Amino acid sequence: MALMALAAGALILAGCGSSSSSSAGPGSGSGSGASATSASSSTSTSASSSAAGAQIGFEGIPIEQGAELGPASTTQTGAVDGIQCGAIEQLAYHIHAHLAVYVNGTPRTLPAGIGIPGSQAVPTSEGPVAAGGQCIYWLHTHAPDGVIHVESPTQRTYTLGNFFDEWHQPLTANSVGSASGKVTVVVDGKRWTKSPRAIPLVPHTVIQLSVGTPVVAFKPVSWAGTQL
Repeated sequence: MALMALAAGALILAGCGSSSSSSAGPGSGSGSGASATSASSSTSTSASSSAAGAQIGFEGIPIEQGAELGPASTTQTGAVDGIQCGAIEQLAYHIHAHLAVYVNGTPRTLPAGIGIPGSQAVPTSEGPVAAGGQCIYWLHTHAPDGVIHVESPTQRTYTLGNFFDEWHQPLTANSVGSASGKVTVVVDGKRWTKSPRAIPLVPHTVIQLSVGTPVVAFKPVSWAGTQL
């Protein structure tokens, strides 16, 4: 069936809630959605040390700073790595991870609408939110806050490589999106020495990629109070 037209408010309701699956991990809230108002009210407890003074987005996570790592519009519509672009979000398995990217020490932004082809980032009082679109992949972003949503019809461990494949952007030991250079990876505060493509997207994983130098010190993300 055709994808339902998604206004910004509808995407907020559908996209910022926690998992409907008990496998979503500790810290997840109950229910499948939360309003922008409730997300905003939780900002005093949902802090990120990486974004002092940054605007808090509707998901309770600071909006990322810097130029976009690449356009969300490179997302297409065909199946990728067995991942479908469907008419509605799949909430049987619903978890969240966070990605921050730095290029030569400068932050870059993961745009809203990755995995939602044809969507547009529309301004709201809590920052841009992806609205509209032809379909929605199981891995996607609703806002430029670094939060990767995994919303799958079955429980499965997806990887950061799956996300970049879906986005049709490169991810190697020497390239991340439009940026080129040696890639240093930190996952949950620990150096990752395997391919960045192999990083598993598990509940509340915090991934930081530094392209080139200097390598930026790890900046943790607090999920407390976000309902993610």
